[in-house]
Amino acid sequence: MNKKKIINDPVYGFVSIPYEIVFDIIEHPYFQRLRHIQQLGLSSYVYPGALHTRFHHALGATHLMTEAISVLRAKNVEITEEEAKAVTLAILLHDVGHGPFSHALEHSLVDDVSHEELSVMFMERLNKEFDGALDLCLQIFQGNYHKPFLHDLVSSQLDMDRLDYLNRDSFFTGVHEGVIGSDRLIKMLDVRDGRLVMEYKGIYSIEKFLIARRLMYWQVYLHKTVLCAEMMLVKVLQRAKELTQTGADTELFATPAFRYFLENSWSIEDFRELPNVLDQFALMGDMDIFTSIKVWQHHDDPILSSLSKSIYYRKLFKIEMGRVPVSLTRLHELQQKAMKFYGIDSKAVNYLVFADSTSNSVYSYDGTQINIAFKDGSVREITAASDYHNLSQLSTPVVKYYLCYPREIMNL
Repeated sequence: MNKKKIINDPVYGFVSIPYEIVFDIIEHPYFQRLRHIQQLGLSSYVYPGALHTRFHHALGATHLMTEAISVLRAKNVEITEEEAKAVTLAILLHDVGHGPFSHALEHSLVDDVSHEELSVMFMERLNKEFDGALDLCLQIFQGNYHKPFLHDLVSSQLDMDRLDYLNRDSFFTGVHEGVIGSDRLIKMLDVRDGRLVMEYKGIYSIEKFLIARRLMYWQVYLHKTVLCAEMMLVKVLQRAKELTQTGADTELFATPAFRYFLENSWSIEDFRELPNVLDQFALMGDMDIFTSIKVWQHHDDPILSSLSKSIYYRKLFKIEMGRVPVSLTRLHELQQKAMKFYGIDSKAVNYLVFADSTSNSVYSYDGTQINIAFKDGSVREITAASDYHNLSQLSTPVVKYYLCYPREIMNL
């Protein structure tokens, strides 16, 4: 069987599968499940075209990795065939641990278990199935290999993951501010002292890349309507878990795998020690959640029913967003209105009227930095190398506060 297939990608055109084992991993159920997890969660409620999946993104990032390997080899960076295969597998599987609706439900379905930790677990399972073929892949993914630039290609502030999702998310949302010159950025990559660097002549492309990330975060990823929709989704799940675990009078519909996580609160230790927990997690996709929400519209519980209808038909709450914390007086005033309007108590009202904050830092000085290599052999961190003085401000976290509540109580 010919496993070196050609895929027609909407962003890059025709891309090829470089190794037979990459094809085998793509065919595996663990990877195929990514077809059923949207890349941007509920962002399609604002940008209707944002229906691409984690499957699309993983294939795109894998294509960029093959391009990066080719560029670095042309610059006499030693990358053996085994290393090339391993780092390609690492980027292919970097998101395999994502659950339904990705980041929105990452800490709601399970107890403080990150998708990175679950990705490692899936890789370890695959490694056993493929007789240790992912040993080197795991070392690179976890940053334990003696060539750290390979890990940088998979996970850093200038990795193939970010290069793909900015272009891909921009393409499917139609938000052109996110378009970056990934070809240019990759061609300017090099290695110094074992770490990934960018040649100085690519510095303006880096500046545009960082600014594009900032614009995409506040225009797409943390758009206030998207944020409101995803927080409502979290509230639905919290209510469903509460009803399930406290023994609601009416049985709560859920697919078997989804019910497994509604009825139990699994920790990272449970995932490690109980094989069935990861098996059940692997059976879930976005449709498990959304099909349940469709049914929950008619549940006897008014909170669950109201939230489910609001999400299913996109009748979203009002959201107020600003740079200062939400006034407790304002929050309590709206909660009193909601309690009176819906006839609910002070505990239940927290599902309908709630305040929180979100933050984003486009560039971080912690961990890996973006370093610029000059012709004289010196290497400087991007904010020190750039003559764009505002670039250093991108490392300062921007915090925004928000308040969500039903529109029905606005005029009470």
